[in-house]
Amino acid sequence: MAFKTTLNYSPNFNSFKRGKKSIKFIIFHYTGMKKESSAINRLTNIQSMVSSHYVIKKSGEILTLVPDAYVSWHAGNSSWKEYKNLNENSIGIEITNPGHNFNYREYSKKQIISLMKLSKFLIKKYNINQKNILGHSDISPDRKKDPGERFPWKYLAKTKIGVWHTITNQILIKNRTIKVSKKEEKYFLNNLYKFGYSKKGSRKLSKDKYLTFLIKAFQRRFRQELINGLIDRECLFISQNLLKNFI
Repeated sequence: MAFKTTLNYSPNFNSFKRGKKSIKFIIFHYTGMKKESSAINRLTNIQSMVSSHYVIKKSGEILTLVPDAYVSWHAGNSSWKEYKNLNENSIGIEITNPGHNFNYREYSKKQIISLMKLSKFLIKKYNINQKNILGHSDISPDRKKDPGERFPWKYLAKTKIGVWHTITNQILIKNRTIKVSKKEEKYFLNNLYKFGYSKKGSRKLSKDKYLTFLIKAFQRRFRQELINGLIDRECLFISQNLLKNFI
């Protein structure tokens, strides 16, 4: 391993070991708490019933909370393609950041450097497909916003940590906020379902409300400049490009 981790074990994990081949995904999160120390305390407190495999501090220090061989409790009610409750098939990485409720900020350069080192190590060790590097909001769009629109998905995708589209900024800006037809809206949503997003939420919501959450989750991942929950030509073109290149 070309990096060091600090052991700071959490009691919040399933007691049985899982096979190496069952690990298919890496899920990125932010901690979403005001203080970094409070977030780490929560992830290691037995009463909280939440955890992750790793935490990356603002300084870039990587903490190991739960060994990879065990299922940590980070994903919750979640879905991607045919997979449900992704805890069993994923490794969770929490990155300390106050999140949307507490003055959401840019991730530090040291955090991203450490995240890249850790992710590359895990991708190689478990042969994880770059399409299976996801955010919490991808797998739980009606519950979660993390890691959010400040997360550098485009930058990471250049090193095959996750995926990104290949459309130029000129084309994107030209088509931003341009309305689409009802038929094109359905086409866009079907693209999202083919890509992996769930057709149904984890909560009892109206269809329209869930779709707004779903569209915002897509935008936080792939169209970070404008998170409005509305389908426009830019979003449609991005979804088409992703399907063409990665499905």
